[in-house]
Amino acid sequence: MTAVELGLPVVRGTPDASTRPNTPGLVDRFGRVATDLRVSLTDRCNLRCTYCMPAEGLDWLPQPEVLSDDELARLLAIAVTRLGVTDVRFTGGEPLLRRGLEDVISATAALRPRPKISMTTNGLSLARRADSLVAAGLNRVNVSLDTLDRARFHELTRRDRLHDVFEGMAAARAAGLDPVKVNSVLLRGVNEDEAVPLLRFAVENGYQLRFIEQMPLDPQHGWDRTSMVTAAEILDSLATGFTLTPEPAARGGAPAERWLVDGGPAVVGVIASVTRPFCAACDRTRLTADGQLRNCLFSQSETDLRAPLRSGASDDEIADMWRATMWAKAAGHGINDAGFHQPDRPMSAIGG
Repeated sequence: MTAVELGLPVVRGTPDASTRPNTPGLVDRFGRVATDLRVSLTDRCNLRCTYCMPAEGLDWLPQPEVLSDDELARLLAIAVTRLGVTDVRFTGGEPLLRRGLEDVISATAALRPRPKISMTTNGLSLARRADSLVAAGLNRVNVSLDTLDRARFHELTRRDRLHDVFEGMAAARAAGLDPVKVNSVLLRGVNEDEAVPLLRFAVENGYQLRFIEQMPLDPQHGWDRTSMVTAAEILDSLATGFTLTPEPAARGGAPAERWLVDGGPAVVGVIASVTRPFCAACDRTRLTADGQLRNCLFSQSETDLRAPLRSGASDDEIADMWRATMWAKAAGHGINDAGFHQPDRPMSAIGG
């Protein structure tokens, strides 16, 4: 039983790294081991989702601050060959906007032991690149889709591109990126009525749907708990159209709780970061596009790996910095603590 599960206050601070056990993996003080690396390739995006960024966009990172392909490849090699990372997911912003994406994926696939490689995307240009991504070594893809209605999609994203998302998802499945996972965020008074239609669409097309509770990661810092559609509400909505039974397989460190849909084999997941935190089993470590290391999505601090990388630090030195950062990871994200403060960086700059 962890402090998070007991509902105890989260103790934050910088623990003494000298007390860390002499092990090469990314362990923390609560017995967790990080093996899943989320890598943001860019903070840029070609949508303007209302819950993610303003209509005019944000101040993008200057290009010199973004890790080069070679710098990124070196950090990925350190993570996989020295630190025990087994899963790499590329995120953004929108990762398909990263020049040389296929080269980055290919370099990652060449590492030994070979990690599983996935990507989270809005899908806008996925149709024309699905085959090249698979050829480079991509194993799986998550596509963000919050509505099936063209007018509502335009309202939510400020772009009339729903048809491109549908084409991208179909192309991904045809290229062998299976299962294609669909990430949906329901917003109260906006699209909360689409839980059943979204799941029906996913089941009929062979996609795997996951609903995600809206999290306090918007640049406007306008997140309101009362406007968030909770996991319980999502499940209640789904129960009006389907029979859901808990999936018997162990969840492990997966963020989604999963249910069999009408007895299976189709499944649906719910990622309830706010109302049902899964911090006690978290196995993730995060790298931003500008080379900042984060041990939690909601962390208030970062470790700069770009500066030592560019100033001649050895692989051993960078690996030790990575280990120390993960050792300092808090027991939980603290969203439900009275003193919680939203991170300065929005989701688009941190990576999903």
